[in-house]
Amino acid sequence: MRRYEILLPLRFNDGIAVPDEIIGEVIVAIREQFGAASFEPQNIRGVWQHEGTVYRDDLVRVFADVADTQENRTWFRVFKERLKRDFQQLDIWLISHPIEVL
Repeated sequence: MRRYEILLPLRFNDGIAVPDEIIGEVIVAIREQFGAASFEPQNIRGVWQHEGTVYRDDLVRVFADVADTQENRTWFRVFKERLKRDFQQLDIWLISHPIEVL
């Protein structure tokens, strides 16, 4: 099994709040694809720099535990591009790591 974790911004880069519906659509898309999705609604703070500009993010974490297959990895890579567009971001932090479900 593999866990995929996505940090979703709560604000667009211009400071406007991301509508709750957009975050909800992410959770629904993962649930529809894999049967389950989880999220942590508490605020995660991040700071990063790009081309001399410092950005501060407020984020939520969405994650799913799925079979460790190339097909699923490809799905998340394609999904990341959609997220970058929908959230108007230069990048979206999406990580994965192997897990053992007992």
